[in-house]
Amino acid sequence: MAKKIPKLNYWYQDVEDDALFEVVAIDEQEGFIEVQYMNGEIGEFDFDIWQDMIVISAQPPEDWRAPFEIADGFESRGGSLFSMSNWDDPLAHIDPDTQLGVEE
Repeated sequence: MAKKIPKLNYWYQDVEDDALFEVVAIDEQEGFIEVQYMNGEIGEFDFDIWQDMIVISAQPPEDWRAPFEIADGFESRGGSLFSMSNWDDPLAHIDPDTQLGVEE
């Protein structure tokens, strides 16, 4: 049997439980796959359980953002909701009009 390798940010359907979920993290060192279900619940599988599961690739459901209240402009892959480029800059998210407690 071929080894099933999960892909980060891809949607799958657990055929046995008829559950849709997205792979949100893969920890190869610890051997775990973290998933998030449509209702927002987080689950975790180890690689051995993943291999025993019957999972198929699935398209993201039309309303996949509903439980998370994500804006319409965000796409599941490559979205622009978050940017890692400013994470190291502590001043990147300060509104210049309210710096030092002075409002114009």
